[in-house]
Amino acid sequence: MITAVDTSILLDLFTADREHLERSREALRDSVARGRVVACEVVWAEVAAFFPDPAAARAALDTAAVDFQPLSVESALAAGMAWADYRRRGGSRKRVIADFLIGAHAIGSADRLLTRDRGFYRSYFSGLEVLDPSRPARRRK
Repeated sequence: MITAVDTSILLDLFTADREHLERSREALRDSVARGRVVACEVVWAEVAAFFPDPAAARAALDTAAVDFQPLSVESALAAGMAWADYRRRGGSRKRVIADFLIGAHAIGSADRLLTRDRGFYRSYFSGLEVLDPSRPARRRK
């Protein structure tokens, strides 16, 4: 099983988020135990911004067992189409293209996405299985 991971989960770990740390850590460990965990260049870049240098960011991601997996051309194009649809429907610029790139990468390269932003991803990537560790296990999906 391949799990794509969103920036929010990794930052919960790397910033020791008081509210989400334990559940995000447990969900990531479970995903690693079930198979491979991947993140696209967008997630790697967003995470890197929280570290003093690229080497520290890379070491943290390697320790978390998150593999770098770049977007395919098809995923990049699908993200653009989804973002254009979002804007046509009146979506604000609050959602940037990065969110759509992460979703398109997950649906094109993984079996599921580990994120705390499940409503957005379910709305624009309906075929994507979304795992939200901030929800109690019985309601997660």
